[in-house]
Amino acid sequence: MMCAATIALTPAGAQVRSGALPTLGDGAELTLGAERRLGERIAKEIYRDPDYIDDPILSEYVGEIWSKLLIGARARGEMTPELEQRFAWEIMIGRDRSVNAFALPGGYFGVHLGLVGVVSSRDELASVLAHELSHVTQRHIARLMAKQSQQSLWMIGALILSALAASKRPDAANAIAAGGQAMAIQGQLNFSRDMEREADRIGYGVLEQAGFETRGFASMFEKLQLAARLNDYGAYPYLRSHPLTTERIADMSSREPVQTRAASAEPVDALQMMLTARARALSQLGVEGLRALAAEAETARFESLATARQAALLYQAALASLRLRDLPRASAYAARLTPLATADAQVRRLFDLLKLELALDDAAPRNPSAEVIAAAQRMLSSEALIRPGLRRPELMAASQLLVRTGRAAEVSAVLRIWIAEHPRDAAAWQMLATASSAQGQVLRAIRAEAEARAAHYDYAGALDRLKAGQELMRKVGPAAAGGDHLEASIIDTRARELSVLAREQALER
Repeated sequence: MMCAATIALTPAGAQVRSGALPTLGDGAELTLGAERRLGERIAKEIYRDPDYIDDPILSEYVGEIWSKLLIGARARGEMTPELEQRFAWEIMIGRDRSVNAFALPGGYFGVHLGLVGVVSSRDELASVLAHELSHVTQRHIARLMAKQSQQSLWMIGALILSALAASKRPDAANAIAAGGQAMAIQGQLNFSRDMEREADRIGYGVLEQAGFETRGFASMFEKLQLAARLNDYGAYPYLRSHPLTTERIADMSSREPVQTRAASAEPVDALQMMLTARARALSQLGVEGLRALAAEAETARFESLATARQAALLYQAALASLRLRDLPRASAYAARLTPLATADAQVRRLFDLLKLELALDDAAPRNPSAEVIAAAQRMLSSEALIRPGLRRPELMAASQLLVRTGRAAEVSAVLRIWIAEHPRDAAAWQMLATASSAQGQVLRAIRAEAEARAAHYDYAGALDRLKAGQELMRKVGPAAAGGDHLEASIIDTRARELSVLAREQALER
């Protein structure tokens, strides 16, 4: 695949039928439903992994690119209506410093922060995602899993999960994937060269259709070729690193128009540099690494850097210091960033959100400044709600701050509107649970907690919460539980629905 460490599902030496895609109803191939269920099982475990991260700012950034690519794939006819409806097309971000993105069965995709931290433009990240998307639209995973005739789908799912764990802890590989037999199976799970080329070719077309610059493909290939050598530590994870061939790099370069290849260097993208800096700060786990990121804003050459680069380094330093729980130093970096963040509206937006992050830090005073409170209230005001598309980073940051300062009622009202349009936003459901609990609305809080778990495919956990709500209603009644008869009816209905899903999920283990 395109990425330095990518998904793989091919028997060694498997041949792709020349130009023929499988018929969706073909019984010899993996059905859409079975593939979706397998992917859902894997996604559930990824959501439970401590390395999974739902950072509203980076999720929005990746999500906007992803949405454009889905539209491009649809416009090119790569995504059939049935495929679009039956698959998840869901993207997850992992707090991992390796340069990696991957596709899973059923239209689930993953991106590591390490990849976001090295891209120089949206076009480069879009090229990686377009490649991964094309593996799924061309049903490469289904074609190749169908050839694993002697392995059950759920055994393959277990192998994927164990290898995902091994990719993060190489020293535990032998304990996770049992010896030579698992290694032999893993050796069969690699995309063929033909499928890699097809994903390159179709991904290039999707990238172009979506309105991104196609030169992002070639420039990203060069970074991934280097990352493949750096990421590959000799273990046998499912997301196996492998070198990119010069043939594939040359092929992507040759597709670019001559005038594009000869174009001058891209202008500095201040927003992109800030987002890259954020990814680097959030992916770093060690104390020394965070200190090193903050120190980049203190070097002798700092003053000689371009303004956009200075702003990115100060933003990175503030975030790193915040993660080190050094609020005074984080605030000092933010103060230095202030004059640099005024020229660009999008950069200024990140700066405003940074101020809210500083106010939300555990070490911050419990009484934030009037300026910060006013900013949070503006973000959740009625005027904000009638604007097209209230943005999620502002929603989540302002909600946390206002709940903490006793304004849970206005937060709940805004969150209910948001969730009506985004019912699978687990973080928003969890924030609604917190806001409801702060108002003494226990029943509503329980239901919101259940929906947050269901959004991450933990149907058993969601059902447990709903049963707790039903038990509470039996004991004290809906009104005493902080709800009403409508809420009680919704809980009963959702309990029946999730009971079916939980049973199906249990049978698939």
